[in-house]
Amino acid sequence: MAANGVTTAVTSQAYLEGSQVKQTKSLITELCRLFYTLGWVSGTGGSITAKVHDDSIPKSDQLIIMSPSGVQKERMVEEDMYVLSSKGDILYTPFPKGYPHKPPKCSDCAPLFMKAYIMRNAGAVIHSHGMESCLVTMLDPLAKEFRITHMEMIKGIQGHGYYDELVVPIIENTAHERELTEALAAAIEAYPKTTAVLVRNHGIYVWGDSWISAKTQSECYHYLFEAAIKLHQLGLDCSTPSHGPIQRSKPLLGGQTTNTSQKRCIVLDIEGTTTPISFVTDVLFPYARTNVQRHLDETYDTDITQDDINLLRSQVEDDLQNGVVGAVRVPYDEAGKQAVISALVANVEGMIKSDRKITSLKQLQGHIWRTGFEKNELKGVVFDDVPGALEKWHACGIKVYIYSSGSRLAQRLLFGYTDYGDLRNYLCGFFDTTVGNKKETRSYVEISESLGVHKPSEILFVTDVYQEAVAAKAAGLEVLISLRPGNGSLPENHGFKTVKSFSEI
Repeated sequence: MAANGVTTAVTSQAYLEGSQVKQTKSLITELCRLFYTLGWVSGTGGSITAKVHDDSIPKSDQLIIMSPSGVQKERMVEEDMYVLSSKGDILYTPFPKGYPHKPPKCSDCAPLFMKAYIMRNAGAVIHSHGMESCLVTMLDPLAKEFRITHMEMIKGIQGHGYYDELVVPIIENTAHERELTEALAAAIEAYPKTTAVLVRNHGIYVWGDSWISAKTQSECYHYLFEAAIKLHQLGLDCSTPSHGPIQRSKPLLGGQTTNTSQKRCIVLDIEGTTTPISFVTDVLFPYARTNVQRHLDETYDTDITQDDINLLRSQVEDDLQNGVVGAVRVPYDEAGKQAVISALVANVEGMIKSDRKITSLKQLQGHIWRTGFEKNELKGVVFDDVPGALEKWHACGIKVYIYSSGSRLAQRLLFGYTDYGDLRNYLCGFFDTTVGNKKETRSYVEISESLGVHKPSEILFVTDVYQEAVAAKAAGLEVLISLRPGNGSLPENHGFKTVKSFSEI
């Protein structure tokens, strides 16, 4: 078939609605969800694109399916995909989603993807923000390439074997991804064997002959980068053969990696820092809301629950005086147990819905969650890098504390019942809102005074909330902002160092 005939065939409405296109769309949605789970694409960041494999169409003329920007990766569906011609022209634009979603738009990475398709005749290209971002912050800031050898998974990289040295070019990040296009093209041209390009402090672009090749190589690169980070932390050079003489690598230079050698204490937030926000919003809060009636029925006459009721009753009285919408007066025992419980349930549901950071609510929630953890109806969730970091800091003599709006009981439960075992052995204490509001400087002054440090700067505070970071910095603490999947956006030019993993600290 002539070239123009091929173009007409693959751009026809019938072909765009055909099985090959649908299969590729379905494949990319599946990969997006998988990579989101692995932490390689976060929120609306990262992107995956693949050609529509069709033996009857020359590879250079095959259509390109591209995941959009502005759509959460874990909720991607086939209808969200863009369809592009082999030249990069948009043939299909997805329909906008309802509030609160942003309208899907063609990925800002599109020009970079097209460079890989054109220069390497790739079958698929993957852009991720995972472990690679951490890796490049640990390198010499002047390094232009990453090297590693004698590692098992090198065999999974196209054109490489166990004894080969894998070399991946590094280019500098820019404010907008499309501005990376020239640098990416230059790197591809300068490194004819490479199937990936690292972008410092940002991520990686990986391509392959097919989606299977691109996926496999992404997994292999991830393994190799993780190994390189471990070797670097041990002071070893990953480009030195493992069976040869061990060489110390150069001292850590520059980047965003934070040195904890001068820190006596680390204070960690929970939501968005040690633990996904979704665990709190989608698991803990619904569990408390669903089980508040049962908990109060079963424990109503205990001293602990009576204390919870009195604290909530006092809070509700304040709410009524202040005109808080949804506040329902809590009667006393004379009205009967069920009347008291019904009023409490109504208030608690309203407080949870409004995400109020008040001690009375947090205390009751903690007691409800304790029952859930003890009955194995709940399991604490932390990011994969958290247990190793806690163990490392503990071994270095650094004291680690938690400061969260959740009650101290809830904090202990979360870290005490995890798939990694009881992590409380690595924690020295817990702070909650009884020490003060997390967005007020006085709270951090109180914490620094209670920890017995010589000066506040000996404390490192890690949080995902900008206002908390500002308050802690004003109190003299060192501050890092945690960038985790699902976290909220930060103001532009916020001025704080950021980390995507505790392995960067």
